[in-house]
Amino acid sequence: MPTLCKTVILAFTMGQFPLTLGRFIIQKQADTGATRELSGLLAQIGLVGKLIAQDLRRAGLINILGTTGEINVQGETVKKLDEIANETFLKAFHHSGLVCALASEEMEKPVLLPENWPQAKYMLLFDPLDGSSNTDCNMPLGTIFSVLKSEHKDRMPTEDELVRKGTEQVAAGYLLYGSSTMLVYTVGQGVHGFTLEPGIGEYLLSHEQIRMPARGKVYGVNEGNYHKWTTGMKKYVDDLKIQDKATGRPYSVRYSGCLVADVHRILLGGGIYLYPGELNKPEGKLRLLYEANPLAWVVEQAGGRASTGTMRILDVEAKQLHQRVPLIIGSAEDVRDAERHLQGQA
Repeated sequence: MPTLCKTVILAFTMGQFPLTLGRFIIQKQADTGATRELSGLLAQIGLVGKLIAQDLRRAGLINILGTTGEINVQGETVKKLDEIANETFLKAFHHSGLVCALASEEMEKPVLLPENWPQAKYMLLFDPLDGSSNTDCNMPLGTIFSVLKSEHKDRMPTEDELVRKGTEQVAAGYLLYGSSTMLVYTVGQGVHGFTLEPGIGEYLLSHEQIRMPARGKVYGVNEGNYHKWTTGMKKYVDDLKIQDKATGRPYSVRYSGCLVADVHRILLGGGIYLYPGELNKPEGKLRLLYEANPLAWVVEQAGGRASTGTMRILDVEAKQLHQRVPLIIGSAEDVRDAERHLQGQA
């Protein structure tokens, strides 16, 4: 029997009940003002995470690695697991009565659910499988989600109502599939992390009120794009390799190819992750609604900072469902240093 599972059972026998995701949400519901429906929605996302994690554990055994041969709305090759993860979300929420609309990085148009209207007040945006290029080599992957509330009580929302600023999110977070499966979320009252105990099938509270250091010791960036960067970006990364202002040592580079995994590392230990705009692509690559906004809110709630290099991510005016944006995210002081370089002030 796995050690963690034994520990959980021992805790139960001693009367020390571990705090599960469901119990934690219920306890915090009154403090945060979260509705019962929102609590149910977060619990349902946890269920989706269990299903995706199960698929990932046996992916190499049941012929679901590789690509489908199709190209998604982003112009990217679709991995089989991308498609499976997206379908898992759709099936889990279609008849749940929890959401009235779903939008995904993998779908050109949102899925509207009139059958859930009007009891379902929420709309869910998600990146079903972040870092899918890692699927064939057994490296970390993730899921990112953002929850919005429908503003109209008299009619179904339209596609345009899903295109909102990050400040209008009512919940956001991610699932990380690595050596363990974790769910990390915020509803605007701090950031909390839960680790899935597979022996009992429950997420247990493992990281309460996560706080980021003001400055870290690592950076994450795809340095293969160095020749495409602006002068300010090149100078910033070059400076990181020279020395840390606090210790005199250079920053260490940590880059996995999975945005969730890299941001999670920085959330817990400090540092900075960069996916900047490029000389010929200043709009950046990452999606505002599915990736940048939810991760920005999580990081800000933990005391960090998220920027395009020139402005706060959460203040970016959303104009399109699949809008792209540069992302500089991490410890507050590290991000401020990056902003000064990118704006030619360093």
